[in-house]
Amino acid sequence: MISIVIAEDQTMMRSALTTLLELEGDLRVVAGVGRGDDVADAVRQHTPDIALLDIEMPGKSGLDAISDVRRESPTTAVIVVTTFGRAGYLRRAMDAGARGFLVKDNPVDELAASIRRVVAGETVVDQLLAAQALSAGENSLSQREAEVLAASDGGIPISEIAEKLHLSSATVRNYISAAIGKLGARNRAEALEQARRNGWV
Repeated sequence: MISIVIAEDQTMMRSALTTLLELEGDLRVVAGVGRGDDVADAVRQHTPDIALLDIEMPGKSGLDAISDVRRESPTTAVIVVTTFGRAGYLRRAMDAGARGFLVKDNPVDELAASIRRVVAGETVVDQLLAAQALSAGENSLSQREAEVLAASDGGIPISEIAEKLHLSSATVRNYISAAIGKLGARNRAEALEQARRNGWV
């Protein structure tokens, strides 16, 4: 029996996934959580074979929760299942140690087959996303540039970003300027939109 923890913030989607996966004779969902910052506790408590993680969740993103899973249960394999099929997200997930990356459009029987393949030691990645990741190239932003750019969402003042990230206003301006230059954008809003489209923030 393959044990699974599901992290998905939409209750209906989480319930549907649980029901559909448990129709498979060899799969059992041992826990479901709706927040990314609850993943660690669920994995620690159940030590599942598989952790299915959505990306966009309150508390902590699924991408950030991958390291929690690996810390709490090194034998648990992570599969990211998301609506947001972006090449940058795929790269970040695989760099963090995920063993699978799939989009929610796929039929549940394909998800079940992918879970079995990952448990058998394989890495499973959506083929279209894999091709996009190869063509997209590496993330040109540093971690700090991406963090500052993400914090600028909504056009909040430089001083507020600086306070939030415990940086000086001059440092924040430098990071934003560097990000705009690297992305060939006209302003920080355009830079943020481009970085999001690539899955870099």
